[in-house]
Amino acid sequence: MADILVYALHYDGAFNKNSLGAVSEAARLAPGLGGEVHAIVVGDGASEGLCQQLGRYGARRVYRVPGPEGLAQPVVDAMASVIGDAGYGYALFGGGLLGFEIGAGLAARLGGGVAMEVTGIRVDGGKLIAQRPILGDSQISEISFRSDVGIIIGRLNAFEVAETAAADAQVQETVVEFSAFSTRARMISRGEQRGEDIDIEGADILVAGGRGLGNAEGFALCEELAKAFGARSAVAATRAVVDAGWYPYAAQIGQTGKTVSPKLYLAAGISGAIQHKVGMQGSENIVAINKDRNAPIFEFSDLGIVGDLNKILPKLSAAVRTKKAQ
Repeated sequence: MADILVYALHYDGAFNKNSLGAVSEAARLAPGLGGEVHAIVVGDGASEGLCQQLGRYGARRVYRVPGPEGLAQPVVDAMASVIGDAGYGYALFGGGLLGFEIGAGLAARLGGGVAMEVTGIRVDGGKLIAQRPILGDSQISEISFRSDVGIIIGRLNAFEVAETAAADAQVQETVVEFSAFSTRARMISRGEQRGEDIDIEGADILVAGGRGLGNAEGFALCEELAKAFGARSAVAATRAVVDAGWYPYAAQIGQTGKTVSPKLYLAAGISGAIQHKVGMQGSENIVAINKDRNAPIFEFSDLGIVGDLNKILPKLSAAVRTKKAQ
C-alpha cells in the first residue's frame, strides 16, 4: 500500500487551481495503489474550514501546519517531517515555480526520485509511472521510481480539477520545527506579472492565433471574437507568431510557453505541431479553423472547419453577439 501526499498551495482564502488538480489526480490514482490521498497545507492563513474543503476533491486527511505562507523551505521541512513519520510512497505537486522549488528541495532532502513537467500518471503493478514529454515534446518518456519516495511535479494545468466526494477531509493540526535557514526569508509582498494583462491560464475560452493569420494585424480578428465571448475569454498565440513579434510572449502556448485547459479552445490558422499540442490538448473542446485540410490539428480537434479564417472569424463574432443578445 502506498499513500500519496499532495502539497496544496493557498492564497487569499482559496486553493490554487493546479493544487486542486493534483489532489483530484491523486484521488484517481490512489485506489490502484491500495492507498489514500492526504494533503498538506502550510501557512497561518489556512483555516480549518478551508482545509476541510480538500475532502471534496478526494483528500481523506489534511495536515495543517502553522508557519509562513508561500515560501519553499518551510514546506520542504514540513513535508519531509510528515513523510518521515507516516512513510508516504509518493509526493505530488501541481504545476508552478513554487512546486518545482519545493519538489526539488524535498528530493534532495529525502534522497527521493523526482519527475518534473509531468503531463500524465498511470498505475502499473501497484506503482506509479510518471509520463513527461521529451525531445521537443515529440515523444513521451515513462519514469518509475526505485527510491522509497517518488516525487512527481506536474506541468501547469496538466491535471484536471474534479470534485469526487461530498465529505470534508479530516484536519490534523501538525506542528513542525523549521530549520533555522528555512525561516530567514520573509514574504514582503505578493503579486503576479503576466504582461499586457493577459491571463490565458485562467480563461474559460481561448481564441488562439497562428501564422495563418498572416500578420500582427490579423490578431484583431481573434481579439474581436474573444471580446464577443465575454470577460472569461482571452487571446493566445503560438511560438512562431510571438517570435515574429505579432503578439506578446505572455500569450504563448506550447512547449516553451504555457499549458492551458479552457472549456473551449478555438485555433485560428494553427497547424497543430506537437510542440503546440502539448500545451493545449487538455482543453475540453477544441475547434480548429484552417484552410489546409491536411493540417495536423484536425487530427485531435473536436470540430474542424476548412476555410478562410478572414471570412469565418468575423461571422463567428457576429453570431456570438447575436446569440448573447437574445
